[in-house]
Amino acid sequence: MKAAEIRDLSDGEIQERIGQVREELFRLRFRSATQELENPALVRQLRRDLARMKTILRQRELAREGR
Repeated sequence: MKAAEIRDLSDGEIQERIGQVREELFRLRFRSATQELENPALVRQLRRDLARMKTILRQRELAREGR
């Protein structure tokens, strides 16, 4: 997911997506411990998407505080 796409979402939608990505990451990590993943690069991609979403939320929070 690109940063521009994330910025188009509301704070609530981003929070919801963060929850979904965390859940998916958990499932992928669990599956990788028990069997080989079809696409191991997906874990890295999801971690980066999660970081992007959290960064954008933090930027909005700081903007509201006036920093």
